[in-house]
Amino acid sequence: MEYLGFPVVFALLLGTILSLVLILRRKKNSSATTLTMHIQDALLNESDNEGKEETDIIIVGAGVAGSALAYSLGKDGRRVRLLERDLTEPDRIVGELLQPGGYLKLVELGLQDCVDGIDAQRVLGYGLFKEGKHTKVSYPLEGHHADVAGRSFHNGRFIQRLREKASSLPTVHLEQGTVLSLIETQGIVKGVRYRSTAGAEHEALAPLTIVCDGCFSNLRRSLCNSKVDVPSCFVGLVLENCELPYPNHGHVILADPSPILFYPISSTEVRCLVDVPGQKVPSVASGELAKYLQTVVAPQLPEQLQTSFLAAIESGNIRTMPNKIMPASPLPRPGALLLGDAFNMRHPLTGGGMTVALSDIVVLERLFKPLRNLHDASALCEYVESFYTLRKPVASTINTLAGALYKVFCASPDQAMKEMQQACFDYLSLGGVFSTGPVALLSGLNPRPLSLVVHFFAVAVYGVGRLLYPFPSPKQFWLGARLIFGASNIIFPIIKAEGVIQMFFPSMVPAYYRAPPAHSIQEDRNS
Repeated sequence: MEYLGFPVVFALLLGTILSLVLILRRKKNSSATTLTMHIQDALLNESDNEGKEETDIIIVGAGVAGSALAYSLGKDGRRVRLLERDLTEPDRIVGELLQPGGYLKLVELGLQDCVDGIDAQRVLGYGLFKEGKHTKVSYPLEGHHADVAGRSFHNGRFIQRLREKASSLPTVHLEQGTVLSLIETQGIVKGVRYRSTAGAEHEALAPLTIVCDGCFSNLRRSLCNSKVDVPSCFVGLVLENCELPYPNHGHVILADPSPILFYPISSTEVRCLVDVPGQKVPSVASGELAKYLQTVVAPQLPEQLQTSFLAAIESGNIRTMPNKIMPASPLPRPGALLLGDAFNMRHPLTGGGMTVALSDIVVLERLFKPLRNLHDASALCEYVESFYTLRKPVASTINTLAGALYKVFCASPDQAMKEMQQACFDYLSLGGVFSTGPVALLSGLNPRPLSLVVHFFAVAVYGVGRLLYPFPSPKQFWLGARLIFGASNIIFPIIKAEGVIQMFFPSMVPAYYRAPPAHSIQEDRNS
């Protein structure tokens, strides 16, 4: 038994050692497996969290509207994700004149320093030219701070300053990426799908997506009735070291077939925009456009501008852009909102686009002020419907004036419309309330729809008076009647497209009184 005891003890000892080794190996494998699982879980969680709601609002497009809106919402503590297809400095031939009313909105948003350091020029009014005659009309700036005036500048420089201002806020994340589509679930917009600069596709989610991707928007189709009209195109030139007849003024030449604009965009450059009716312009490549500018347009310009104009044509830097008109016709969608040129466009003759956009942002800022909970998409959508009514007095006035003035300023074979154009020129030349009233409307300083209609028909009645003075005849009575009829055919269709009730009687629209969702305010009080 003593002899057998040693092998048994040895076997037991060996078995114990082997068992310990196996147990340790199992624990090691188990630990390795657990570590691997933790890594996989972390990666999976990271993948799952990609695009999850880390923002309150996604803004598509970092142009004037998108950047200004991002800053406005960001300074109120909103977490904003601002997506822009191309963050390099834009180079456009429009969006270069900010009316005084738009500058006041810029001040209200705290963005007035964005016109500093870009060689922006003060604009104090307009010079109007017609068949060798000219007159000057000034903005009614009495009662405003000395800094208040229009501003003209390079559009790209202004946008870059707005982007810098917005991205300086810790709550605003500016990112370059091409938005491909909206993400929708059961009719509610949850965010966007976009392609990064690396080429990878991503999703960004937020309770609210605001689309500000400009006049060529590819996202507006599901958010509005996009009936876009293209009445004309602008041909853009830059005149170097050109002395304008009226310094620090915009210039409108009433030419045939349509108006020509001049205004400074820097201390050494003047922008010229030649309006060409229709959706196409003569070919640039074949030289047809240059010939048209030299033979048709140049002879109609004031002599002071002709030399610089012809030199700009010779430089070959001729650019074109379609002028688009699109009334605001929203299709309210939970989780989404349209803004800027993606939402509403008017003829750029009066330079009112940025004023409308900045005014809209001021309205939105006030609407969002009491809200903290944006997750109830349906309630938020119903509340924001008030925006479409609250914006109307300013937007519809500027839109209607732009459309009406363009039609009046275009040459026409109809003698009645020729009389209307002459009446408009003479009415503005009278000075006093006859010039300050219309210019206050155009500048956004007094955007009142009723005042617009009164002045428009005052011009028509003045035109009839010119016809009948001093000795009326049946032919003149008939021409005067056609003038009034033609004026009505110009303005009433535009007013109808804008919405008569919303434009003149917004307080009669139920949405005008829409209150913010109670639970959103309550959450803010409890936070």
